[in-house]
Amino acid sequence: MHTTGRRRLLRGIAALAVAGTIAGGLAACAPASDDKPAGPITANGTDDGAKLTLWTRAPLERQAKLLVKAYNASHKNQVELTVVPNDDYVAKVGAAAGSGGLPDLFAADIVYVPNWVKQGLFTDITEQIDGLDYKDQINKGHLDAGTLDGKEHVLPFVLDLSMLMWNKELFKEAGLDPEKAPSTLAEFADAAEKVQKLNKPDTYGTATGLNCGGCLVFTWFPSIWASGDQVMNEDGTEALLDSDSAKAVYDTWKGLEDAGAVLPSSTDEAGPTWTAAFSEGKVGVMPFPATLLSSLDFDAGVAGIPGVDGGASTFVGGDGIGISKDSKKAAQAWNFLSWMMSEDAQVGVLAKDDNAVSRGDLANNEYAAKDPRLVTINEVAAKGDTPVAMNFQQAFNAPGSPWLTLVRNAVLKGTDTVDADTKEITAVLGQ
Repeated sequence: MHTTGRRRLLRGIAALAVAGTIAGGLAACAPASDDKPAGPITANGTDDGAKLTLWTRAPLERQAKLLVKAYNASHKNQVELTVVPNDDYVAKVGAAAGSGGLPDLFAADIVYVPNWVKQGLFTDITEQIDGLDYKDQINKGHLDAGTLDGKEHVLPFVLDLSMLMWNKELFKEAGLDPEKAPSTLAEFADAAEKVQKLNKPDTYGTATGLNCGGCLVFTWFPSIWASGDQVMNEDGTEALLDSDSAKAVYDTWKGLEDAGAVLPSSTDEAGPTWTAAFSEGKVGVMPFPATLLSSLDFDAGVAGIPGVDGGASTFVGGDGIGISKDSKKAAQAWNFLSWMMSEDAQVGVLAKDDNAVSRGDLANNEYAAKDPRLVTINEVAAKGDTPVAMNFQQAFNAPGSPWLTLVRNAVLKGTDTVDADTKEITAVLGQ
């Protein structure tokens, strides 16, 4: 994906000054922890029994709890985890940032990271990240999203990749090869329609969130990338969502909608339950979060999301995590972050729970090797992208965003307004 230029430009944008920003980040000395004297930050930080606070959003609750539990069981420091409903998270972080009340550590949806870095909410941890001997193996999309003016602020917390998943039992019933992934958009649509024709009660060919901008970028952008096109220009100020491949994505979903192969509740689905029907075994095939694979109690196939004529891609989403501007326990917080990137955490906690790892050198780990689907997820991660734009939230994720207008017009209303709607997205991106 041609994102290097865009990210380089974003890194060159001057950071805005905000109240409470920590000048110099984690330089030579750490702030005092409780009554303990400040001292030099070692490569692994300080583990001296400090109490740390960490916030994350609800979609990553399972992984966050596993990491915190493992860390607390093996360290003197103790992390107190707060899980916030997804729809409330941005407002909670904003309010805390304004009052100097951010936790020691907080995670952020990767699409929000550039703005929050720009606003000075995260501490500069360049020296610490650069000191990791495996830095070159860390997921670049997450590192780049948190880099501004050459300074690094976040590490990957949990990778959430969008993958094409299918219910093998339903595929078999529909006369499809349960071991063969749909390799093009047309094959995806054909599979969904064949499952629909089973006419099983409360069972549908596919599902999505047609009133959820975040769900749609997570699952539809990869088909555009797999087709060789981009969704935005390099600096994230112009939408390119009127390309032939993008229109093919909308047309494919309109065809499925017209055929009655889309779960009816998808029309008004705003995000909270968009994965529920597939998880319950009631949907044949759909782009689905990789983090939920371990929660499925049926045999599911996994592949990259196909493009118009083939290829495969994924939205490398999930959350980045960093030390807040308000933390007075930076050295202790870094101890958690450095452990989180270690093999013990990446493999022994995340991979063991069927999650993708954030380090390329650990992709073919002992747990992934036992399940070819996990190897596939790790391999497809290298073919994906993490779109970066300062106004991403307003253009794509916000309720009533111009991206939602484009999709609903093209898929539900069938209006010929993609070109005009793309210009409206550009207008927001360029603000």
